[in-house]
Amino acid sequence: MRGKLVLDDHSVFYGELLGEAKTVGEVVFNTGMTGYQEVLTDPSYCGQIVVMTYPLIGNYGVAPVFEQARRPYVRGFIMSELCQEPSNWQSSNTLAHYLTASGIPCLFGVDTRAITRRIRSKGTMKGVIAPAETGEDEISRLLTQETPSALVEEVTTPSVYKIPGSGPHVVVMDFGIKQNILNSMVRLGLNLTVVPAQTPAQDILALQPDAIFLSNGPGDPKAVGYAINTVKELVAAKLPIFGICLGHQLLALALGADTYKLKFGHRGANHPVKDLAKGRVYITSQNHGYAVDEKSLEGKNLLVTHRAVNDRTVEGIRHTKLPIFSVQYHPEAAPGPDDNTYLFDEFIAMIRKGGSGNA
Repeated sequence: MRGKLVLDDHSVFYGELLGEAKTVGEVVFNTGMTGYQEVLTDPSYCGQIVVMTYPLIGNYGVAPVFEQARRPYVRGFIMSELCQEPSNWQSSNTLAHYLTASGIPCLFGVDTRAITRRIRSKGTMKGVIAPAETGEDEISRLLTQETPSALVEEVTTPSVYKIPGSGPHVVVMDFGIKQNILNSMVRLGLNLTVVPAQTPAQDILALQPDAIFLSNGPGDPKAVGYAINTVKELVAAKLPIFGICLGHQLLALALGADTYKLKFGHRGANHPVKDLAKGRVYITSQNHGYAVDEKSLEGKNLLVTHRAVNDRTVEGIRHTKLPIFSVQYHPEAAPGPDDNTYLFDEFIAMIRKGGSGNA
């Protein structure tokens, strides 16, 4: 059936709609050529309608091996061409079937270039996916709805669980962690205890960790005030800490720095980032709408370690006195390049050098 995307600025884009469900969310775009299933199941996209800029999506189908969470979290999915006949030895079904079974509204056959240009010029906006005949009053009602703010609570693990390993014991604060981040640490032998985002610092420290990992996750870091306070207490314990994406932002806020919302964010698998210590540029996988304010780092014993080549925003920080560092991007890929997995090796080296006697 015919459907449409209506943005907050009243611009309308028509296409074909899978199903009849309506959905509302923040409309963002992803520039990745592959990895659509990882995007759908990345908890960092919770509450968002994702526009894929690459024209052909679904050509290699879907498979359980690509899943990054227990279910998809996007509010809607938009693409130019939806492939109905995938070709891939791993494929277990079509993307169309996957989206329908998951209850995710999908608009296809739409001019994604026009949508992307609109977002780049106007900034990220709220949008509605609905059947084409949906009236203006109903669209206005949907656009004025309050979007959920407790996104981390929606995606975090409901209970503590362990992934045994022979290496140092790391407590993972799950703000919406991707499966491949866990896989990356498991491959290095780390002994992991994954805890819900709301876990108090005293409960985390009672687990006697050698280090703390702060995961990726969705939304505005300032909306997760309880996590900022928890990280402050963990910093005071002087344990090694590594943060990724939302974890990077929460760490910066806990250390007294500030964050701000980007005009349209960084989402894709081909973002160049320069490691300032190595003097080398790496291609990275990214998914974030907020960034750390570089000016706010002054006087906080924090150094910028990585910088985005495209817009020079802060992509990594390190504490000058404590064993603490973080990056804004996703070094474990899924989707994207795995050039940056060296950061997990640096984390282990930091634990062994500055960790507790448990390491």
